[in-house]
Order: sequence, then C-alpha cells, then structure tokens
Amino acid sequence: MSPSKVKKSKPSAKAQAILRQKYHVCDMALAAKGKDRILWADHDMPVLAMIRERFAREKPLRGKRMSACLHVTAETANLMRTLKAGGADLVLVASNPLSTQDDVAASLVKDFGVRTYSIKGEDRDTYYAHLDAAMRHEPMITMDDGADLVHGLHTTHTRFAKGIIASLEETTTGVIRLRALERQGQLTLPVFAVNDAETKHLFDNRYGTGQSTLDGIIRATDVLIAGRTVVVAGYGWCGKGFAMRAKGHGADVVITEVNPVRAIEARMDGFRVMTMAQAAPIGDIFCTVTGNMHVIRPEHFAKMKDHAIVCNSGHFDIELDLKGLGKLAKKVEKNVVAFVDRYTLPSGNRIMVIAEGRLVNLGAAHGHPASVMDMSFATQALTSEFAIKNAKKLTVTVHDVPRAIEEYIANMKLMTMGAKIDKLTPDQKKYLSSWTMGT
Repeated sequence: MSPSKVKKSKPSAKAQAILRQKYHVCDMALAAKGKDRILWADHDMPVLAMIRERFAREKPLRGKRMSACLHVTAETANLMRTLKAGGADLVLVASNPLSTQDDVAASLVKDFGVRTYSIKGEDRDTYYAHLDAAMRHEPMITMDDGADLVHGLHTTHTRFAKGIIASLEETTTGVIRLRALERQGQLTLPVFAVNDAETKHLFDNRYGTGQSTLDGIIRATDVLIAGRTVVVAGYGWCGKGFAMRAKGHGADVVITEVNPVRAIEARMDGFRVMTMAQAAPIGDIFCTVTGNMHVIRPEHFAKMKDHAIVCNSGHFDIELDLKGLGKLAKKVEKNVVAFVDRYTLPSGNRIMVIAEGRLVNLGAAHGHPASVMDMSFATQALTSEFAIKNAKKLTVTVHDVPRAIEEYIANMKLMTMGAKIDKLTPDQKKYLSSWTMGT
C-alpha cells in the first residue's frame, strides 16, 4: 500500500494518554522477579555479554536514537542492556500482543532505564499506540520482528523515516514483507535481513523454534506427543526444527508444503508429505510455520477430528483463518484451560486453538532458549554498530549481514562452548583459490 492511500487518523484519547507516558507496562511491582529472569538468561548469553563489555568501553552507539519492536522477553532484555551500554537512546515495544513477559518489561524500566511500552494481552489500540511511541522517538536505527515499525514508517508515519540510518529485521515474515516493498520499488530506507544470517536462521529458527514450539504446545495442553499425528505446515527452517523435535518425541509427522523442493527434502528426511486437505482428517496436532496467511482454512477445520489441537508458530495469527473458524463454529469458549479456546463445530467436533492463533512458543511458553538467542542478538548488536559506522555508504535495499560479523559470532560461540576448529594450511588456501592445480 502506498503512503498516499493510507488514512492517517488522529490517535484516540487512550492512545494519546499512553503517548504522554515515559513508559507503559503492566505492574512495576514485578520488576524484582523480572530482573532475576533477565540475569538468569544472561548466564546463557556469553557472546552478547562480551559485546556488551566492549560497547560499554567504546560507546559505538553514543547519542543514537533506536526503536525496537521485538518480543519483550528476558533474552531481548539482554540485547537492550547491550545497546544501552553502547550509548543508545532506546525505546522498546512489543512485536506481538501475547509475547510480553510483564516482569521483564517492568525490570527494563526500573532496573535498566529502558523506556518500554509493552503489556501481555494488550488490545489492538494499545498495541498500535505502543508502535506510535516507538516511531515518535524519531529513531535513527530500528529493530523489527515482523516489520511493523518499517510498515508504519512507510505508511502512517512517513515523516519519521527521513532520519533512519537503517532497519534490522529479525524474522522470516518481516523479511518477506520487506522484500515485497523492495520489489515494488517502494522501500525508502536501508534494511538488514538479520533473519537471513546463518548465525540466526540456522540456529534460532531451527533449534529455537523447534524446542519452544513443542514447549508451548505441551504447556498449554499437557498432551502426550508420542503416538500422535503432528501436521507441520511449512518446511522452512522453523518447520524443519519443529518437525525434528516432534519426531524425536515419537510423533508421526506429516508435512504440508507449496514449495516442491522443500517437499522433496521433507520426504527424504523421512516425513510423510501431503496437502492440508489430506492431512486435516488424520492430524491430532496442527502447527503452521509458513509466514503466509490462511494456511488452515474453514474447509480444513471442517474435516478435523474431535479435539484436534491447532496452533501457529509463524509471526502473525493470520496463518490460521480464525474468523472463518468462528463463523463455522456453533459455539466458541475462551480459555477452557489457560491459553486454549474451544470451537465446537456443527458436527459436534471440537477444535482446540492455542494462544489465539498467535505465536504458540511465546503466547503459551517462554520463547526460545537464551543460548540460541545469544547468537541472534549478538548479530543484531554488531549489525547495528556496522550500520552506524557505514551510514553514508548504505543504499536503499535489503542488505545481508556482513560475512565478517557472522564469522566473528560463530567463532565466539564456539569458544564459549569449549569447541575448537581447524584452520586452513597455506597449501589448502592456495588450492581453494586456484584453478591450475589438477588431481
């Protein structure tokens, strides 16, 4: 959508009240618990800690206004601590209404001086008021998890886009949106696809999403995974990770895909591959991880067995057509158990939806383990430093994270894990860079 076609409405009275506040969190009394959680996670984030120590000495972000729209978790808090140590003037808002850890948000404000606008379960008006606060900060660097800030800077808040040095995008869904902007010739600022960095998607998406998605399903339902048919929609890195973990727990895993190459890969990895229409009647647990919309639709819900469990671990809840499911159902019951809504169909079959179709690993669990986020957030921190140092050279396009940053982070992570790797000998380097040496 072009900026000229976007209706720019005046903030509501509620939004204006939020914007007048220096922060907006659930309960400051939770701060002590949040601090404990942040420091607990910090123990498993040694690479980020080393970067924070250097940032504190060198202040590479001094005086730079930064706005971050990320999941407000203990791991994110340690990234914010690192950016602040580097001298950044920060505002943090949630990238999903259900992913906030309220105790962490309180501690960020009270103990670490980070302006935070984030409340678990916030309604739509509050969510967008928080985004508004992040953009009114007039950032020079933005960090996104889903591209909501960049979307706002291209539509309702274009006046704040002029001072942007670069934006850093954390997730697959956001990169999809940004590449669409670029293809349509409407991208107006430099962007780094942090999600596409190997130090991010090969580990965070695969091992982080794999473990935390399974964790969210089990916490919400207490279901035994062994012996169940688990349907995974999408075999990208997140889908691969979740499928691997579900298989490890003894599930019969079915993959649905639209990409023929990924479908072949899934089949050769030992999974059954079929359409969602074929999978709907046989699945016990369904999880979407595609970055697309309406992957599971009313015609699929109508075929599901009684008490089928449905969830999403892609960024936006639109992967599930819940409006369509609501129209199909004759009865909808909210929170029949914590985080689970029950939709009763005319047939009498009941569909159990976890976390309102939002990210199950954050809506019903704690999100990715700190150890894997150590690499993702180290990549964010160093890429923000790179963007500032190279501001005058950055073109308006979607950039890859520099290879030197990736190799540095990988080497640091190996060191903290007590692992060593070989180095190329001079002859090996010569051989790899030459075509003249035969067999």
